[in-house]
Amino acid sequence: MMALQVELVAADRSVWSGEASLVRARTAEGEIGIMSGHEPLLAILAPGDVAISGSGADGVTATVSGGFFSVDHDKVTIVAEQVEVTAGSGTR
Repeated sequence: MMALQVELVAADRSVWSGEASLVRARTAEGEIGIMSGHEPLLAILAPGDVAISGSGADGVTATVSGGFFSVDHDKVTIVAEQVEVTAGSGTR
């Protein structure tokens, strides 16, 4: 299975980018999980946690203030005004 290319960005900095096998987040319409091959999607993020399960043991969990979530061709972009990393590694 192909890996997702994920970018987590705050208004003032890049927080995390890399390959992931799974991304979970809360949208305005409920919880969502993204794996490789997911159909294109644009969603509004609700305040809460975003969990990125990296390839291998690498990954990050962050609390976001809201924003948007985009998926297209195994590329996931998460943009939030405020991001606080709560577990895992920061920018890499």
